[in-house]
Amino acid sequence: MGTYRKVLSYMMKSGGVHYVCDDARAVLKESGFQEGLLCLFVKGSTGALVFMEKDAELEPDLKDALERVAPSDATYRHDRKWGDGNGHSHVRASMMGGSITIPFADGELDLGQWQQVALVENDLRDRHRELIIQIVGE
Repeated sequence: MGTYRKVLSYMMKSGGVHYVCDDARAVLKESGFQEGLLCLFVKGSTGALVFMEKDAELEPDLKDALERVAPSDATYRHDRKWGDGNGHSHVRASMMGGSITIPFADGELDLGQWQQVALVENDLRDRHRELIIQIVGE
């Protein structure tokens, strides 16, 4: 049993979605591990990781759903305190989550046929994001 860690960097557009499964697979291959768990973690309080199908129509659907659940024009205590106008960004990221763990076997991620991992930037402005990939396996 061992561990392997790599940090990847992305420049994310505000409201952007970037699929990271290919990057995760490449890091898994680098590790040489055949069985274990791969964890993805995004640094930052407005970035999030979600499972979703890689479908261009789902990206605006996700944005529309997030707007209904945590509207950008609502009043947030965070905005009153900090004056930065991104309270909705923090709420959205909190609801989606900042990490995902995927089991793998035979050197392959155990994902469903259409299942992808997407990095989502919820902030009002473009952000540099670091994605930590930590693998525990053998």
